[in-house]
Amino acid sequence: MKSSDSSWRNTEKLYIFTSFTKTLIMAKSILSENPEFKYKEDSTHYNPEAFTELLANRRSCRLYTDEKIPEEIMNKCLDLALLAPNSSNMQPWEFYWVRSKEKREKLTHYCLDQNTVKTAAEMIVVVARTDTWKRNSKLMLKALKNQEVEAPKSAIQYYSKITPLAYNQGFLGLLGVVKRIAFNVIGIFKPMVRQPKSHADMRVWANKSTALACENLMLAFRAYGYDTCPIEGLDQRRVRRLLQLPYGKAEVCMAISVGKRGENGIYGPRIRFDRNLFVKEV
Repeated sequence: MKSSDSSWRNTEKLYIFTSFTKTLIMAKSILSENPEFKYKEDSTHYNPEAFTELLANRRSCRLYTDEKIPEEIMNKCLDLALLAPNSSNMQPWEFYWVRSKEKREKLTHYCLDQNTVKTAAEMIVVVARTDTWKRNSKLMLKALKNQEVEAPKSAIQYYSKITPLAYNQGFLGLLGVVKRIAFNVIGIFKPMVRQPKSHADMRVWANKSTALACENLMLAFRAYGYDTCPIEGLDQRRVRRLLQLPYGKAEVCMAISVGKRGENGIYGPRIRFDRNLFVKEV
């Protein structure tokens, strides 16, 4: 009986590995093909001078005035943050606009009572989610099927077959182990996506896309004449409890203070090191 059970488990593992490998090969085909998608969107915006000025004026502000921010502008900037590019359009982010006076006081303390938090008109905590890909995959399928332009079959396959496998790490991360083996084996013969293959990889994956949305948010506020400061100096565990975030599925990417720049809000000229330390031509 034990021999039979062992044989069945080995057969099951082989089936999972084979199915997984076939799906990976299909994923490469989907990503490399040029789908017949009857949709065109012209790019007409061109204003490098305005963009350069916007970037040059975005500074991390440490002191704000008492000026309030209109609710309409808050919502517009949050909407603009949601336009950020992200992995597989899984949008693994959440924005917590902390409006409760009690929670705001606690958040200030959990952010080590920094001036940029104490004087800010508003505070936003940006959270990276490693679990919402399941819901969002289904939302993508629904959106693709309901849109006026017919979606290519490859897009439907991607969200119905690829994403449920790519981002699922399985019970206790066991599927991630299978993926790691498959990645390494296939990678011997051809270029292969190697991640995410663990819960740790999923944290990195979610935070990368969420950080892009954070930049969108800060640039949006600057465009409306307000300043921000990204804050990583905080007690993530306490902030997570404050927001009642699910353990292991949500991670505080950063908090962002927002307000009107005070007279001494910028502590000094911007310092950037030599370009050659960071920009490489290969």
